[in-house]
Amino acid sequence: MSKPRDDRQKDLLLPALDQIIDMGHPLVRLAALIDWNILNERFSSVCQAGSGQPGLPTRLVAGLFILKHMHNLSDEVLCARWIENPYYQYFCGELSFCHRLPFDRSSMTRWRQRLGEEQLVALIQESLSVAHKTGAIGPKDLERVVVDTTVQPKAVAHPTDARLLHRAITKLVGLAKRNRVPLRQSYLRLAKRAAIMTGRYTHAHQFKRARRQLKFLRTRLGRIIRDIRRKIDGDTVLEARFGPLLGLAQQVRSQDQHQRGPKVYALHAPEVECIGKGKARAPYEFGCKVSIATPVTSPKGGQFVLHAKALHGNPFDGHTLGPVIADMEKLTGVETRRIHVDKGYRGHNHPHRFRVWISGQVRRVTAFIRREMKRRAAVEPVIGHVKAEHRMDRNYLKGRLGDRINTVLAAAGYNFGLLLRWLAELLRVIIRAFFETVPARNTA
Repeated sequence: MSKPRDDRQKDLLLPALDQIIDMGHPLVRLAALIDWNILNERFSSVCQAGSGQPGLPTRLVAGLFILKHMHNLSDEVLCARWIENPYYQYFCGELSFCHRLPFDRSSMTRWRQRLGEEQLVALIQESLSVAHKTGAIGPKDLERVVVDTTVQPKAVAHPTDARLLHRAITKLVGLAKRNRVPLRQSYLRLAKRAAIMTGRYTHAHQFKRARRQLKFLRTRLGRIIRDIRRKIDGDTVLEARFGPLLGLAQQVRSQDQHQRGPKVYALHAPEVECIGKGKARAPYEFGCKVSIATPVTSPKGGQFVLHAKALHGNPFDGHTLGPVIADMEKLTGVETRRIHVDKGYRGHNHPHRFRVWISGQVRRVTAFIRREMKRRAAVEPVIGHVKAEHRMDRNYLKGRLGDRINTVLAAAGYNFGLLLRWLAELLRVIIRAFFETVPARNTA
């Protein structure tokens, strides 16, 4: 939709952004180094020409994703800062200062779903390309890598039997009211009381009373499930509408603490998995497993993330090594010569097993390789920074697709954050060298 004539005239009277900002700012220099044409080719492939409003410029979309995860911002905060920050606008390709958002906040959600993991990987690839052009990382740093796995927690509450049963009752009753399905009894007041008392009895170590309240919740949930199924029997529209939630509620009602196989830990995110990484502070985490690869060397610009991928199904670490290395070599274009992993990768499936060095290995270990093996722990602070500062510590995106997208964007945001600091350091070095040579010229 085109702008009104008065708005167009106001935009023409506004000064250009390059006249009101510092062109030596690291964000401006980073924008000049990124090859936006490559991102345009990758992102524009998902757009189809047709009727309706044209899509947003791909540089604007890519710039928003980079800024969001580089500075750990939500969509709402990013939109608010984009309006007041001329450097953000210049980075996203604007020529003059904008007083209104040229996009809707929901556009970011639609673009994430439209691009998916396959196209967003281009952001990681471009960050490594910029790092190579600026000297922050060298080709040899891509040949020797460290691979490790971590957990990307989902934005869910800590699952308990009482809470899941109570939520299932609440959601079923609410869905029945919205579709005007009359129930014999809703049990909302009684279920809430039972869920509260379960927590109180458990805290007081009165487990027999707590189990009695849990049994009460399971019984009432079963009554509601059977009542709804009787009322919607024969109505294909209502059966399709109630089917997914009824299936989840039945699984919540029947699942047991000691049973094998998949369980439901959140009704709004049934893809969540329970993963134990052996941590004393967090024995179990609820989300999905993520593989992270970084150089085992010490690049000038920092420990960049070479590859990041969400792994669903809680696979064994060793069975993920082969596909992860193949994807990383395709992403970087450099063949991996040496791979360092921890003991969780014993029994891996990498085709070149003599290229894999496991922590604690003794055979074939030279003095040079021993020094490299001590660098294996360099991946741990990288994982910590990606999770704490770039939105991997709590994933708010929906579904398994959201898990994969958030992993890639968090890694890209971490890499561009390193590049921003690297460019700022280069600028300080240049300014320092300039001021050191100026007095020498004056005295001569």
